This record gives sequence, C-alpha cells and structure tokens, in this order.
Amino acid sequence: MTNIAKLLCLGLCLCAVACGNTARKASESDFTDSVADALARGGQINLEQLQWTRKPASWEIKEGVISITTAPHTDLWQRTYYHFRNDNAPVLQMQTREKFFSFVVKTDFTQSHQRFDQCGIVMYLDSDNWLKGSVEFENKEFQHLGSVATNNGYSDWATTAISAEVKTMWYRFSRREDDFCIECSTDGVGFSQMRVCHMYEATDAIRFGIYACSPEESSFTAVFSDMKITECAWKAHDGQQPDEE
Repeated sequence: MTNIAKLLCLGLCLCAVACGNTARKASESDFTDSVADALARGGQINLEQLQWTRKPASWEIKEGVISITTAPHTDLWQRTYYHFRNDNAPVLQMQTREKFFSFVVKTDFTQSHQRFDQCGIVMYLDSDNWLKGSVEFENKEFQHLGSVATNNGYSDWATTAISAEVKTMWYRFSRREDDFCIECSTDGVGFSQMRVCHMYEATDAIRFGIYACSPEESSFTAVFSDMKITECAWKAHDGQQPDEE
C-alpha cells in the first residue's frame, strides 16, 4: 500500500470514529429521563413523554387519565409451559436511567369480561426480557392477581385468586439498580408485595409504564389514573448484610 493510500485509509478511520462519537453524543442529548423530570416536578409525570411500543385498538389521554381499548388476541408470553410466543400487547412507557425510584398507578378494569382480559404495569425491554403485574379475568367468581417475569426468553407466572368483585387495583413498581419489586394495593395507601426479582438486561436505561391486552376473542377498555413517580419506596434490606464479592 502506498503512503497516499495509507493516509487516505487513516483519514477514513478517523472520520468514522468522529462520526460515531458525534452520533453517541446526539443520542445521549436526545434521551429524556422521565423519572428525573417527574421527581423535579414533585412526582408529576409528563404524559407527553410516554411512547407506544405497540398501539392498541384505540386510546384516549385526557386530564391525566389514560384509557386503552384492547384488540382481541393480544398478549405477552414467552415459551414456558404453553410452548408459544405471544408478543403483541399494546405497551405505553416512559424511559429512565435512574437506578432508585418507584412508580405508582391506579388501574380500573370494570369492563373486563373474558378469560385473561388484563391490565396493569409493565417494564418491557424487548421480546425476551420484560416484567408485568396485573389482574386477569377468569370468570364471574374469581380472577388472578399476579405477575410475570421474563428473562432471556422464558416467562414465569405467579398468581393468587381474588374475588371477581374487585374492579380496581393500585400498583407500585420499584427499582433498585437491576432488581425490582412489584406491590399492589386496593386503596393506594397500604401496599403488599407481589414479587421481587432480578432482570438481567435492566442494567442501565429501562422503559416502563402500563399495558392492557385480551388474549382471547375479546375487547375491553382499561383505565389508568393517579400516576406518579416517587423516591424509591422499596428500602434497602436491614437484615443480613450482602456477601463480600
């Protein structure tokens, strides 16, 4: 290779590095941290910052209340037990790099009526890595209050039966670095733990928010309100200390 060719090659490499750095800086400057913004606003979430991963059949955002109408055969599940992959539920989320915070929302599912109709909170990173908590309609007698953690393409499902007369539920989603806690409440005051889990892909920026879906031949409207961000309500463990690594 001649000296001129070598200089041209070096110039192209330097240009590529410079362009890459510029793109990364632009990407970082375009990142809107919804949690940091909400905390600066006393916990109030700017709903204009929420983004759809997938849009529902219809929706409305008005005066701090979000209504989502589901389409039939929409769901989130990966492989375990059922041996199918469903990944088409509408998801509305905000993004953050904050490592310690809590997100609270009230859900109203009065209109749910078909098996597996559901709505709740979600942290959807990608098809193979996500976390959700919800109430799923079963029949006129009972429904399932539960949560699903999906890591590396495999879902689990932990539930408990509650009365079908329950039509509203509050959730609190808390982050402590790459560990997470989901809690529920019937009044928005006293919360009970549903799940503590680790999410392998949630090491830096995450997206989280709300979802609703109807896995079977059904459609209903879920209503979300009283959304807010708080300082992390899931406090550090005060018992046995961590192992030394």
